[in-house]
Amino acid sequence: MSDARLDCVEIEPQTEAHSAVIWLHGLGADGHDFEPIVPHLGVDPEHGVRFVFPHAPRRPVTINGGFVMPAWYDIRQMSLSRDVDEQGVYESARQVEALIAREKERGIAADRIVMAGFSQGGAMALYVALRHAERLAGVVALSTYMVCDESLETERSEANRDVPVFQGHGSRDPMVVPEAGQLAYDRLTALGYTVTFKAYPMGHEVHPQEINDVGQALNAMLSRQ
Repeated sequence: MSDARLDCVEIEPQTEAHSAVIWLHGLGADGHDFEPIVPHLGVDPEHGVRFVFPHAPRRPVTINGGFVMPAWYDIRQMSLSRDVDEQGVYESARQVEALIAREKERGIAADRIVMAGFSQGGAMALYVALRHAERLAGVVALSTYMVCDESLETERSEANRDVPVFQGHGSRDPMVVPEAGQLAYDRLTALGYTVTFKAYPMGHEVHPQEINDVGQALNAMLSRQ
């Protein structure tokens, strides 16, 4: 896979940017997917948040008959014990790390950067953030699960051992079942992470209350200085 920097949709703050949220979309979507929710998050303008919504690389996806679509990695089966495309995860993680590096080049300190994602993008956000060498502001993981979690205990970053994590999940999610979100929560808390977990009466989607809660979580993460 190319090491070329991912194309992104970006929303700049009204003032100078001094924080960033890098938000990874789900399988088959693109960087525009969560762009419309930004005005509804209620993020304090004083945080000066630049929202970065990258487009995932296009690749064949096994569970969709090999159809080529935006995906952070291949999904080979629908189960809690997934046959993980580790190579795809590693390649996408490298590209996401390049986006973090770009924000630092643009003057955003690592501890002012939040990793966020939905579904497959949420799994990538957790994967990258918990292994990132420098302290980040936080992680928002929506309707998701953990990928390559068996390696987390040995690969996790000392700097992010207490990074705050917000998890939101639909209680009626047929795609990423609630048990997957619960397993991620259990794994994270067992390793000592501080996780806020909230369930919502929805399927594989976002809920108005969840948008409000994510905004509050972002404000709290970016206020911890």
